[in-house]
Amino acid sequence: MKKLLLSAFLLGTFTFGYSQSAYYNDYRSNVTNTNWETIAANLLLSSTQKQQLFNLNNQYPTYDSWNREYANQPARWSTDRFSSIQRIMGNDKYTKYKNKYYKGQNPVAVYNRSKNTDARKKHLTQKVKQRKNSTNSVQYSKGKKPVNVGQSKGQGKSNGKGKK
Repeated sequence: MKKLLLSAFLLGTFTFGYSQSAYYNDYRSNVTNTNWETIAANLLLSSTQKQQLFNLNNQYPTYDSWNREYANQPARWSTDRFSSIQRIMGNDKYTKYKNKYYKGQNPVAVYNRSKNTDARKKHLTQKVKQRKNSTNSVQYSKGKKPVNVGQSKGQGKSNGKGKK
């Protein structure tokens, strides 16, 4: 019983740790894959606003620093980040930013939608691979030649004699 509980705890810890690092990777890609200089120039941000935006981007340079803040709620980073960007830019410039880069939609909602879509695609791909692997292993484990879908024994290839 103790081994079972320990295994469940370790599995839960590993799974939770992986999801946190995935959130951190999303956070880092949001910071690094965006040309903030161009955004600042396009929106005519003041030098103070630019500096605050760059400070925001450098707030969590490592996983450990990010994890200290978001360990209990790793999904909260996107809400915190975009509300800070809105505070720095002001409502008018943030609306322009949102319209240009997120087609007028809430950036947090766009992030959550894409995150869920990616997770669904990954899950479906894994299910298809599992089905293929389980089908192949069953057919080959019996030592028989695999049967094509739609064919049963005695059907399929002609024996060369034509129809009876």
